[in-house]
Amino acid sequence: MTPSMNRRHFVTLGTASLAALSIGAAPIKKPGSRKPVVIASGREQTVQIAMDMVLKGHDPMDAAIAGVAIVEADPNDHSVGLGGTPNEEGVVELDACVMHGPTHGGAGVAGLRNIVHPAAVARCILQRTRHVLMVGDNALKFAREHGFPEQDLLTEQTRNAWIAWKESKLRGARIPESVAALDPVVRDLVDRPTHGTIHCSALDTHGNLGAVTTTSGLGYKVPGRVGDSPILGAGLWLDNSVGSCGSVGLGEVNLLNCASFLVVENLRRGLKPKDALVATT
Repeated sequence: MTPSMNRRHFVTLGTASLAALSIGAAPIKKPGSRKPVVIASGREQTVQIAMDMVLKGHDPMDAAIAGVAIVEADPNDHSVGLGGTPNEEGVVELDACVMHGPTHGGAGVAGLRNIVHPAAVARCILQRTRHVLMVGDNALKFAREHGFPEQDLLTEQTRNAWIAWKESKLRGARIPESVAALDPVVRDLVDRPTHGTIHCSALDTHGNLGAVTTTSGLGYKVPGRVGDSPILGAGLWLDNSVGSCGSVGLGEVNLLNCASFLVVENLRRGLKPKDALVATT
């Protein structure tokens, strides 16, 4: 889903990303005495960033959002954000949701175009509206109103991969380039369209939880398709007194049983984490 850390794959957030991540972030408070915990799918750097923030007194939801932002801003990761694999029309559509343990608040955004950090937009929806889910063009309008910068989320690699994928499906009218002649990364995107996602849950030094799930969804999906990632209870769920769970993989499967919610409820019933997961299958 993402490049391994042993390939020395590092990304530094630019000015636009840092500005976007500051929108709606909570004030820093004095760290507490509890032991913090951060888990994430995809990349060790996400955990490092989120852990550093909770140790300094940042809100756990803000820490989780900042942790996944490093992947959202990475053009070489094709499962989220900038450089995410587009839909069948060549447009990148992003989904994300967040939850905040102390307030049990949550919100999601789906089908968002032209914004690198959908997780931060979901936080803005949580904090600046009375709604839980916003989608499509109006979600983009909302993001622009609150200062999120727009940019084309396609990169040269994902654009070339989309063209090759499209031409391979339209053989009657097109003369597709040989897949074997493509750049290896592009070839891989054509042969194995991504459906990757990144989730991060953070427990801060006050014993409070925050979580985020973010994705560009199923590669070459039907425009408007939404998986589990922006749906509370499916893409993620938490209860500040019990625990947190997030989902990655093919979203249609999890939408049919809202497994993230079920896992947390199983933990509430006293099941051990492994048993809580197995019981949802």
